[in-house]
Formats: sequence, C-alpha cells, structure tokens
Amino acid sequence: MKYISLLTVLLFSSFFISCSSDDATPYEELPSLLDRQLAGGATTVFINTSNAYGTPAPNLSGADLALHLTGDLTFESVYVTPPNKVNGGLGPIFNNSSCISCHPKDGRAPFPTNLNARSGFFMRVSIPGIADNGGPVPVPGFGLQIQNQAVFGVEPEAQFQVTYSTIVEELADGTKVTLRKPHYSLVESYIPIPANILLSPRIGSPVFGLGLLEAIPEADILAQIDANDANQDGIYGKANYVYDVISKQTKLGRFGWKANTASLLEQCAAAFNNDMGITNYVFPYETGYGQTNGNDGLKAGLEVSNALVDAVTFYTQTLAVPASRFHDNQNVRNGARIFEEIDCAKCHVPKQKTGPSPIKALAHQTIYPYTDMLLHDMGEDLADGRPDFMATGREWKTRPLWGIGFQYLVNGHTQFLHDGRAANLTEAILWHGGEAQRAKDKFKQLSKKEREDLLSFLNSL
Repeated sequence: MKYISLLTVLLFSSFFISCSSDDATPYEELPSLLDRQLAGGATTVFINTSNAYGTPAPNLSGADLALHLTGDLTFESVYVTPPNKVNGGLGPIFNNSSCISCHPKDGRAPFPTNLNARSGFFMRVSIPGIADNGGPVPVPGFGLQIQNQAVFGVEPEAQFQVTYSTIVEELADGTKVTLRKPHYSLVESYIPIPANILLSPRIGSPVFGLGLLEAIPEADILAQIDANDANQDGIYGKANYVYDVISKQTKLGRFGWKANTASLLEQCAAAFNNDMGITNYVFPYETGYGQTNGNDGLKAGLEVSNALVDAVTFYTQTLAVPASRFHDNQNVRNGARIFEEIDCAKCHVPKQKTGPSPIKALAHQTIYPYTDMLLHDMGEDLADGRPDFMATGREWKTRPLWGIGFQYLVNGHTQFLHDGRAANLTEAILWHGGEAQRAKDKFKQLSKKEREDLLSFLNSL
C-alpha cells in the first residue's frame, strides 16, 4: 500500500509540475559577476571604508611603494606663496592650493556651495578656431583656464557665476524627475572678456586606477570605434588625438573630460601649473605669463622639483582600485543584465586589458573599468560648445564607472557629470543624449523595480 501511495504521489507531482511549467516565466540565467570582482586586476583592494580610493596598489614592489608614498605626501601638501622655502610657489593666480583639495580623498569633488571659494570646480576657456598645435585657441589675457584666485596684491582673472533653468523628464510609470541645467558666465574680470569666449565648466574627478587606463594598448581602444555605425545602434565612438607637450608629437588622448591629454605626467604637471600656478619642468612659465596680473616678479625658476612632479605622477598611476561587491545579490545581478540590455555597456565597456607598462604592477592586467576610453556625442543638453583638439563641443569621454558605488562613503555626495549637475545616478542617466539617447529612452521605459536593480548594480561597482 505504501508503494502504491508513493507512486501515486510521484505521478501527481510530475503532472502538476509539467502543467505549471507551461505557464511559468521562462528561466533566464542572470550574469555571473564574480569574475569582475577584481576590478583593477592585481591592483585591486578589498576595502569598505572612506579610504577606498586612497590605497596604494597591493602588488607594488618595496621601491615602488616608497615612491608612491612620496607622491602621496606631495599630493596632500598645501602650497603657499613664494618666497617660502617649504612648499612655496603658489600663484600669482591660481584655483586651489593642493592636489587633494580638487580630488578629496582621491575621489570626486562636490559642486561648491560657494562657486568662487577654493574647490574642485574650475573653468576651461578658449575662443573659436584651432591653435597651431591643433588644440583650442587661448583667450587673450586669460589663456585656457580661468584662475579665480590670486595671491595678495594680485587681481584674479575673473569670478564665476551660475544660473539655472529646469528640464522635466517623465518616466514610463509617471515618475517625474526635474533636472537643473546650469548656465555659466564670468564676472568681475580684471580686463574685458571677449564676446566670443567659450566656457567649459569642470569638476575634479577620481584619480585611482589611472595608470591602468594609461596602459591599455592604443590598438585596443581604436578597435572599439564604430565610425560607420555598422550595427546601426546609433553609437559611434571617436578617439581624440592631441598634442603631447612632452614628446612634441600628436598622441592618443586618454585623460581629462574630453580626453585632451595624452599622459598622466602632462596631466599632473599641468595641474601644478594651471590649478596652482606652480612652475615645473614640463610647464616652466607662470600660468599668467605675459599678463598684467601673471608675474609675481620673483623670478624663482622652477617651483617644484622634477622628482616631486614624477612622484605625484607615479602616485596617480599606482592607486589601487576598490573591488566590486554584492556579486550574489539577485537584484544586483538583474541590474547587470539590464545594464547590458539597455545598451549602457556599449560605451561603458566592462572589460579591458592592459599591455606592457614600465610599472610592473600595471602590466598585463585584466580590469573592469566600464569605459571604452572614447569620445561620444552626448547631445545638446550636455554640450559645452567648446572644441578641444578633435573633440567637438558635444563630445565627452566615457567616464569609468569602477568604484562609483563608494562615492558617497568616500566623498559624502552623489553628484556626477563634468560639472556636478546631476544630483544622483538617475539624474546622470537622464542627462544622456546624442549617441546615448536610445539607452536613456530604454531606461525611461523600465519599471521602478528594474530601475532600482540597475542602480543596485551601479552601486555595487
């Protein structure tokens, strides 16, 4: 009797299972994210504190770690006015007095509550045309960046001013999101401002993992370009080729919001000079050289040593990348699937590989930065109207997404995009246009649960 009962139960169970499976939602395997945990390859650190962006790569040699720590000390040093013998050289015109002030805890600066206080906000400028080096044309009397600070007795170039208009985006479920579009201008300038000046606001961005991005082979970056839109997805991608002041040659641009700089050495040396007014072996002239407010009269020579410029560069090359998290979380894995389905991954390409590098710790690493390192037309709402070498006034370089989920923990805010206009990740997505318009439209059609899962995925990175 027991055997008959057991057989009956099994038959009935089989019947109900087979019937119910016809009506069930088809099984869809969610992506495995465990292989992406080592976001920076062997440079990855497992850390869940406010120091997530500021840790040296764990695979550095003893000598390299010592150089990294020297660069760290200089990166955090506050510079003062000359002729001070310790950290002298600030100004005569500048934006800030230390690297860490623009990149707090090696992360992303917030939009300042006082636009003209020292902060991570700055303004690139130019006038229409192409300079002899193929780049933007400096503004007479102002150069390529507005210095809104000055040492005692010297007049800053100008002050910043911003007003806002609003754009309302409505999602498929009726949710409305109000975006604040900033409109910038310059006031209180030391000389009249040309009427045709082009303004491009910027916010200091994270500095970890940059050496890995520098080590991605150029051929691999170029291979991602779809110049003729062969797959008809509306996404093209473009490389920026820029004048490299160190080699005096044209090279692939990799760094900056428009990929307008070829190397981290030039990026760091330019920050010393443009942001702090400190002369160095790459940029030996004061920021305002030839201007009435650009000479402190001290003839101090180079104001930071070659060794310290190189150490700061090495520091930015060898900061660790925080590991991604929550790989087994169902919502995160569903968000990763959605990220692929709505085409985010076509520009924010998850996986890259580094090639040879003079820094052994960075060579031949599999990394997950979520960027293609290319320029993309991002639409009129994000356009600054200011060309930069081959980048048009509508194009921006794809920002890496690695470590983005740590930003609130590290920097205490969730502001994004080139000028910090997006108050959170949802707003950042809704600002996308141009080549990303289709992805944005797909995002707007997601259910609330799908949007939350996508955000969970992004915050796991």
